[in-house]
Amino acid sequence: MNIQESHSLNWDDLKFFLAVSRSGTIRGGADSIQVNHTTLARRLSVMEERIGSRLFDRSKQGLVLTQLGEDLLPYAERVEEEMATASRIIVGRDAEPSGTVFVTLPHGLAMTSVMDDLSAFAARYPDISLNLTFTNDVADLTRREADVSLRVAHEVTDDVVGRKLVQMSQAAYCTRSYADGISDNGGEGLHFIGWHEPEGATTAKWIRDSCYPKAQLKHRVSELVPMITLAAAGLGMAYLACNIGDRHPDLIRAPFQKPLPYRSLWLLLHRDLRNTARVRLFVDFLAERITSRKNEFWVAGTDP
Repeated sequence: MNIQESHSLNWDDLKFFLAVSRSGTIRGGADSIQVNHTTLARRLSVMEERIGSRLFDRSKQGLVLTQLGEDLLPYAERVEEEMATASRIIVGRDAEPSGTVFVTLPHGLAMTSVMDDLSAFAARYPDISLNLTFTNDVADLTRREADVSLRVAHEVTDDVVGRKLVQMSQAAYCTRSYADGISDNGGEGLHFIGWHEPEGATTAKWIRDSCYPKAQLKHRVSELVPMITLAAAGLGMAYLACNIGDRHPDLIRAPFQKPLPYRSLWLLLHRDLRNTARVRLFVDFLAERITSRKNEFWVAGTDP
């Protein structure tokens, strides 16, 4: 790399460089690290000026790494990883039960008894604040995108400390009035609300494997919460985890079916944070509460 001797790169330089290289735009990079896009553009220009060469070529599609930028990228990523490790070690030595626990969890858990658990934790530990991000994206705990992650999955392969708290059941749910029109005919004449299935498809594997293989896929949504709301409005049937569907006041399990196995609920944290007081308290508290109600998640009569 032909970097001028008068300029030594610092972590802020590399952080801005990585943000732009990953997003392909100044604005996208600024949003990803929560800085003003004008500030990021200025810092990038100063960095290139001091280096004496461009790191990005401008095009109609956005910013593309130059050869120098490509050469710099793996070094910047290595520094980022080392900084994240140092941060975890420092945080991991925290022995006081105070501060903030950053948690990510999927949208659907907002409609479950897990919310009661979070409220109970906050009441027991008033000096610990919860910062909750509801997202269906998987948080990268190794980059400290969160301290703890609740994840609904079959398996977890990340380099994290993970607890499989409970396995879950699922069933088809609908309104009472919709259920009145259901016969024991394999779902003929019934409609399901789907989630991300391709346009034009009238069935899916999960329908054919269900207790209603003759039902048709008619409506689609892009998120779980609207699907639940629309099922409660009578639009059709929706397959839901039983700990969500059983809790909704306007939904019942559709007749002529057995609940089916679903994914598991995992509680994850990075191994460097195992001894952080507030994180340890949160993980142990939540795990004890949820596992004590395992029959709420894996319901009686589930077809094994």
